[in-house]
Amino acid sequence: MNHLAQAALWSLVALPTAAGTLLATTRRAERAAAPVSLAVAAASVILAGVVAVARPAVAVPFMAGVDFALTVDGLAALLVPMLAVVTLLVLAAAAGEIRRSQARFHGLMLLFAASAALTVTAATLPTLLFAWEIMGAASYALIGFWWRDEDRVSAGLTAFVTTRSADLGLYVAAGAALAGGAGMALADLPHSSPGWRHVVAAGILAAALGKAAQLPLSFWLSRAMAGPSPVSALLHSAAMVAMGGYLLLRVQPLLAATGWAAPVTMWVGGLTALLLGAVAVAQRDIKQLLAASTAAQLGFVVMAAGAGTVAGGAAHLIAHAATKALLFLAAGAWLTALGTTQLAGLRGVVGRWRLVGWSATAGALALAGIAPLSLWATKDAVLAQVLENSPWLYAVGLAASALSAAYAGKLLVVIWRRPAAGRRGDVDRQQLQAGQVTGLQQAPLVILAVGAACAGLLALPPLGAMVARAVGQPGEFHVSVVELTGSAVLALAVLLLVARRPAPEPRWALRWLGIEAAVRVLIVRPTLRCAAALARFDDQILDRGVESVSAGTLRLAARASRADDRGLDRAVDRAAAGTRRLGQLARRPQTGQLHQYYLQAVVALLVAVVVLVVWG
Repeated sequence: MNHLAQAALWSLVALPTAAGTLLATTRRAERAAAPVSLAVAAASVILAGVVAVARPAVAVPFMAGVDFALTVDGLAALLVPMLAVVTLLVLAAAAGEIRRSQARFHGLMLLFAASAALTVTAATLPTLLFAWEIMGAASYALIGFWWRDEDRVSAGLTAFVTTRSADLGLYVAAGAALAGGAGMALADLPHSSPGWRHVVAAGILAAALGKAAQLPLSFWLSRAMAGPSPVSALLHSAAMVAMGGYLLLRVQPLLAATGWAAPVTMWVGGLTALLLGAVAVAQRDIKQLLAASTAAQLGFVVMAAGAGTVAGGAAHLIAHAATKALLFLAAGAWLTALGTTQLAGLRGVVGRWRLVGWSATAGALALAGIAPLSLWATKDAVLAQVLENSPWLYAVGLAASALSAAYAGKLLVVIWRRPAAGRRGDVDRQQLQAGQVTGLQQAPLVILAVGAACAGLLALPPLGAMVARAVGQPGEFHVSVVELTGSAVLALAVLLLVARRPAPEPRWALRWLGIEAAVRVLIVRPTLRCAAALARFDDQILDRGVESVSAGTLRLAARASRADDRGLDRAVDRAAAGTRRLGQLARRPQTGQLHQYYLQAVVALLVAVVVLVVWG
């Protein structure tokens, strides 16, 4: 049985990897792409269930003293099935939305999902780095999927370069882990030597915060909205962004061991939840609103990692995955039908597509924190632990919760309010499909709506206690009825207030706090200017220097050539001629006649006698 479980764990990664590679590189698989993709995703759901129950561990040698290892512990057992189910539902919706380049799309999505599964099950830093790199590369290809559009490719490049810059922290962490002497297993990192332990924590924290789109690197998530809606649904819910939060939950003992990393993590998550919540309230595009809300909700997961509540963070991650996949797929359905994601063009859409509208309503209410839906309970499970660490940060979390209700309420008001005559947002011809929302696009929404409504049970008795035991923190959930009631009342009050009067749109937050503009001014432009200066230095100094040296070398070679021709060659020729004449002289006595040889011997003997007599 153990061997079967180990084989299932390898297959969980290898099967979508092989199928994704084949689809992405085969041009003749257009018709078979969606069925093959859905079959592989369905098989992955079964494999995820097997490994979640059996919890196997596998490893192969990678380098001296380090294995390429995968393991399914309690935390991974919670996240792997969620990832597999969300991937299947997103691919099902994509089968009804993506009509061109299906093989390339489904292949890349399977590779993306496989890398996320490898990230969840990674037990060592080499395994994590391998998965992290593939996930980043796949995200770049998917965000810029419509590669004929330069803006979309530029958006993919921005997301890739930004997250890639933060990813360098993982390499720093790997080097520090080797130097620290504890090894490269994730479970052993807290036992590194005290000095190197801080470097390991700082490197992992930088990489995880970059992937989770936390401040100050949140702006790349806005640009990532240029990708197709199914890409946004998977990237924002169960893969890529979620993996940043997951990694911090995975290394929570390391954060706690440093003394400084846990408080920093909590405050970064809290401030992101607050400020990106304001950004979400200011948005006028549904995908931008949902993107900002993703960074804000992941802020609660990051706070959970810093506060030490792995169970609360995992529950919130799962609830958020169902909610955000639902809302992004609903936005994609409206985009294909109406050709716009502008909120002005989505007024009253519930009346036109009731299944999509009611499902999105359930997701928006969950996002607002309305009881008894999912994010209400999971968010409070996190904030209860935050309160024990810092009342000030708890207040920040409550303010962020109120903003969650505000931007979710803004979305609800738009989709339920009757449209004004002649109002319509900008049309995206790339994805407009003549008012059609297919059955494949609608069916996954119902399942996700159930998940968005019920996932909060993971943070409530008795399931909450089971989740806490699974992640190795028994007795962790202790959210009081007072806290739950207060949170529910706050969310409902904000929602009713927004329904009566539109939420104010803070203009300072409309452009994502101006972070991207600041990065361009403070980093991009100076880097480009530095590069231009170095290019001029290379052209005017280095190139001229090299050309001068090469010209001098050529002149020296010409002179050496003349010296060789006029001096050395003549000397060699004269030596050769002298040697030739000596050879001719030496040949003359060699006549072959015996009497001449005797005569030569007598002469030589007489010469020798004379020499002896004279010099003797």
